[in-house]
Amino acid sequence: MAAKILTEKGIACTMLDAGPMLNFEKNRELKPAHELPFRGFDAPGRLPHVFQASEFNANIWLDEKVAPYSYPPGQTYNWVRVRSVGGRSPFWGRQSFRHSDYEFKSKDHDGFGENWPISLKDLAPYYSRVEEIFRVTGHTDHLPQYPDGNFIEDNSPWSGAMQRFVDAGKKLGVPVTKPRSALGKDGLAASINLVIPDAVATGKLTTIPNAIVRKITVDKKTGLADGAIFIDRHSHREMEMKARVVVVAAGTLETTRLLMLSEICNSSGALGHYLTDQIYGAGIICSVPEARDGKAAHGLMGGGALIPRFRNLDTKTNGFLRGYAVNVSCSNGPFDARALPFYGKELDQKLQSYNGSGFSTDIMGETLGHYENHVSLNKQVVDAWGMPTLNISTKYTTNETNMTKDYIDTMAAMAEAAGFDILVKNYEFNPPGFSIHEQGTARMSDDPKKGVVNKWNQSHDMKNLFITDASVFVSSGWQNPTITMCALAMRASEYLAEEMRKGNV
Repeated sequence: MAAKILTEKGIACTMLDAGPMLNFEKNRELKPAHELPFRGFDAPGRLPHVFQASEFNANIWLDEKVAPYSYPPGQTYNWVRVRSVGGRSPFWGRQSFRHSDYEFKSKDHDGFGENWPISLKDLAPYYSRVEEIFRVTGHTDHLPQYPDGNFIEDNSPWSGAMQRFVDAGKKLGVPVTKPRSALGKDGLAASINLVIPDAVATGKLTTIPNAIVRKITVDKKTGLADGAIFIDRHSHREMEMKARVVVVAAGTLETTRLLMLSEICNSSGALGHYLTDQIYGAGIICSVPEARDGKAAHGLMGGGALIPRFRNLDTKTNGFLRGYAVNVSCSNGPFDARALPFYGKELDQKLQSYNGSGFSTDIMGETLGHYENHVSLNKQVVDAWGMPTLNISTKYTTNETNMTKDYIDTMAAMAEAAGFDILVKNYEFNPPGFSIHEQGTARMSDDPKKGVVNKWNQSHDMKNLFITDASVFVSSGWQNPTITMCALAMRASEYLAEEMRKGNV
């Protein structure tokens, strides 16, 4: 996004990316699964925590033997990385939610942590522009915790089963809404097809793929950033690029790692701290009785829904701070075999009966940004290019455990009221990082003693360095962070362009 805005303002930009250019036309030419050694599944043990990984896309995910990371015993962290031009944007779930002032001003509501130095009002115009680029579909709901946006309006009717769940929610004061999702273009909603082409069209963008940045360089006379040293991914040849301004958007933890390797931007002592993400994995699995044995009436099954945060808004919930949202799925497809306590022929018979009757929920819960949740350089373990790796130290607390219990109990009550048979109540959430929504570690603040960047994503320590990814987030919220990242990047880039025009940077 920064490249698009800056080049459209007439500023020449060079984009260094650690991975290759993706060729989607070539990548569509896939072999059939029966011709692959593992029949389409990824090699055992290669990327066990990357649920999206398969033999078909094995070259996309960063090999952890090449670029390892570590964590303390008993504190598993799932770090999912992609190195290609456009980063992980071709692989996100496309859920497109604005943050509300319940997130931006969270400290005002519950006293924990810090507020963001911006509000929804500051970011709303940029959200609207990002939603137009991404072609976001959604329904206007007029909920303060779920801000409306610039949508392609979704007024489609609920399926019969989903309507029963919606009605059950109303009785319990739980709003059930339409999902909000980026349609994109040509089946893809990513920077490589929605944003980067605009930058290329200006003639002002130079892209250098396979360029692994080792260090941001600093002018000793001015104390300002003046470029970067990078390593060619294949040849390991080291090169240097000079620049008037440096914009870092390597992804939350890679950005922080680079700043640490460069030994910059940490006068506050906040760099690397306040790591957050979201809890995923816990949920319920149900069966809609009327849909079993192929007897579902037309329109009974199908569709999805989104329950936005409804806890700790006007009243406080005992046991936890903040809140969670819920993804809801009403499936008329194959039933999840893991939900049935059978195997062999008996399992096959049950699946024949239950197929087309599935109803399930998944949590998206906010985690709290504790100072102790942090990353640091591990100089004893280096990557394939000789650079120290990251040690990631973070763990969930009773806040997440209590939040999950409230979620399961509430969803079960709604499912029972809707007349569904509950087969599974899974209170176990996945390890930190599984959501692939890592945030924080270079947070923004008006106070240089509390944050790495200011409200314009500009470093407090060097005015010509900007950070435009989720490392600047002060709190995680429950929302997918993508369009908030894009809106922040757009806002920061327009500010940067104006500061350059004035000669302030």
